[in-house]
Amino acid sequence: MALRTPRRITKALLAPALALGATIGLASAPAQAAVWSSCDQWGNTTLGGYTLYNNIWGSGAGSQCVWANSGTNWGVWANHPNTGGIKSYPNSKKYVGKTISGLSSLTSTYNVTVPSSGAYNTSYDIWDTDYDYEIMLWVNYHGAVGALGTSQGTLTLNGNTWTVYKGNNGANDVFSFLRSSDSTSGTINILPILKWIANTKGWMSSGETIGDVQFGFEITSSAGGLDFAANNLTVSSG
Repeated sequence: MALRTPRRITKALLAPALALGATIGLASAPAQAAVWSSCDQWGNTTLGGYTLYNNIWGSGAGSQCVWANSGTNWGVWANHPNTGGIKSYPNSKKYVGKTISGLSSLTSTYNVTVPSSGAYNTSYDIWDTDYDYEIMLWVNYHGAVGALGTSQGTLTLNGNTWTVYKGNNGANDVFSFLRSSDSTSGTINILPILKWIANTKGWMSSGETIGDVQFGFEITSSAGGLDFAANNLTVSSG
């Protein structure tokens, strides 16, 4: 499988909005009128405590537009060529702002609709506030995609079995958890995974403050135009 190209999150957050120059018809949007939509490369908005990003950050990208009925119900239409390298990570994020040791809970539920073609993963992307550590949880994936780093074996927590990868993209450490079977809906108990990384493996400190919990679609190729939808997403912490 192809190695995952590191994503530069700071660029996505700081770059100005740039129009892609390509547009799509209303058929790519949901049946009801969306509250917000954007085809800008770095298009973003905040809805109900969640921030949505179109986030077309990779080289050789095609066109992509994101729509949202809320911060927890949104989708994207993407037409990226069948070439290697990640093109985009459209996502919805919620900020946590607590240390791992200070969290009593961190959970998320998801329900998605994904295409049967193309190359992509559906994943959580979790960051500490200093962007020293990136924790990815892949709940499904398709096509020529793969995690950065080397396999550390498997881990079973709270009914989910993951293959764990550990790597570094030159800017930060990356810990990737690839679910052993694809899932389009479920609940993820994130805190035990963070505690396993910090307390069991010692790969990061339990004093690290968790910032963004992102959930979206990391798209490598979607030639001809494919639809992705987050039908429901919740992120809760205590």
